[in-house]
Amino acid sequence: MPRGKGVPFLELITPHIELEQELMDAVKGVLRSGVFVGGRVLEQFESEFAEFCGAKYCVGVSSGTDALRFALIAAGIGRGDVVVTVPNTFVATIEAILQVGATPAFVDIDPQTFNMSVDALREYLQEQSGRSVKAIIPVHLYGQMCDMDPIMTLAQQYDLMVLEDACQAHGAEYFSAKSGRWLKAGSIGKAAAFSFYPGKNLGACGEAGAVTTNDPELAQRVRIIRDHGQNKKYHHLIEGYNGRLDALQAAILRIKLPHLKQWNEKRRNVAEIYNELLKGAQVKTPIEPRWSQGIYHLYVVRLERRDEVQKYLAQRDIQTGLHYPVPLHLQEAYLNMGYHEGDFPVTEQLAREILSLPMYPQLERAQQTAVADALQQFYDAEVVGRRVLQ
Repeated sequence: MPRGKGVPFLELITPHIELEQELMDAVKGVLRSGVFVGGRVLEQFESEFAEFCGAKYCVGVSSGTDALRFALIAAGIGRGDVVVTVPNTFVATIEAILQVGATPAFVDIDPQTFNMSVDALREYLQEQSGRSVKAIIPVHLYGQMCDMDPIMTLAQQYDLMVLEDACQAHGAEYFSAKSGRWLKAGSIGKAAAFSFYPGKNLGACGEAGAVTTNDPELAQRVRIIRDHGQNKKYHHLIEGYNGRLDALQAAILRIKLPHLKQWNEKRRNVAEIYNELLKGAQVKTPIEPRWSQGIYHLYVVRLERRDEVQKYLAQRDIQTGLHYPVPLHLQEAYLNMGYHEGDFPVTEQLAREILSLPMYPQLERAQQTAVADALQQFYDAEVVGRRVLQ
């Protein structure tokens, strides 16, 4: 690692420099067309992203949060309905549930994958038999998919809609024993929500999102919802939202999409190098189940003395992240849901131990070695009773 350069947590400049001419040409094309909302460029991106996900339809919207909200509305989820998800996720997951008038309910996560625990979901559904549970939102966190076969089986058993929160899972795959093949995130549930926030594996240059689905009626309802509830100009079927994906962002995403598979492969390679470098260290590296091919939107480890470690790394110009240090059921905004500390012990323990290490396709081995060496130095100092925090 060059002296003084450090290791950034995320690096968004290089890929845009590499694609600068293509991106500028795409933006110029939109500017010269005069079509900034809707139009051919948006339709092309929607078709291409649907194909990438193995889904029949894609509807571009203004953010991942809108994708979650609009998909729930389009599926008929609303006031009085209970939607089951996890407390270990970004706040947008339950924002969308609450903003459609539904009630979120949490189940704990699996300590190995950090995703929804199938056992906890099964237990909850058995206990809540007869209540108005209408949907499940499994969150494919950090770029690794949930165990979808048993989740879909439970959904069928209890007649529940499944909305995949795939906002961190562009291109992640799941081996379905039921179908005998690998399936992409966004192609399994009734619908799926994606975010194209700039830091995502497929990121726009601003806010953007999409809903994927194999249901033509749901896709059409999302199109109407995103556009003020109108099916044609000034003909409003329902009260909708202004949640459209603009043509400039669609054009940028079209240029980036063909590179996504390679970028994801590079992330997997970065993860493999981390796994190798961190062997024997006092760090628990991510576990990838046999049925998962993750795309490592984040590389999240578990370790002791997390806050001290983060400070130690920062002092060595190594940036890290916390995803997420306060579970949703303990957030001040949601204390009225009635949950308390201790209700979801796995989530709460992880929140104290997880640390996101630098992760992006262009991360160099020398930079990863610097991260691994710094982690080892911290714990070596602990062993001999010295604190090395200066």
